[in-house]
Amino acid sequence: QVTLVESGGGLVQAGGSLRLSCVASGRPFSRYNMGWFRQAPEKEREFVGGISLSGTTYYTDSVKGRFTISRDNAENTVYLQLNRLKPEDTDVYYCAASSTVVPGMRTYDYNYWGQGTQVTVSS
Repeated sequence: QVTLVESGGGLVQAGGSLRLSCVASGRPFSRYNMGWFRQAPEKEREFVGGISLSGTTYYTDSVKGRFTISRDNAENTVYLQLNRLKPEDTDVYYCAASSTVVPGMRTYDYNYWGQGTQVTVSS
């Protein structure tokens, strides 16, 4: 069992930045590919980006060049740096852990989920 707790969300003006953190506890964090997803009310949860066991990162097109994922295995933490935020980035952001061999971009690739943190970007 892995427990994930996100933090760092909040209200920011368009063009601003936030850094989200996700702290893992339970099984060894370094064994999991990690992902970030986001979800708006009454919409499907969508993939934002992920980071593999080796540290390779990958992103959905809409956030490339603006968002950066990193991980600190010693601190059992994965980060999502959000820069140049836009109002359409307003969502609840979730981190997730995956035990699959190949990092995935689908919700069903991930075994464990955090509770989410709200990001609101004002225009």
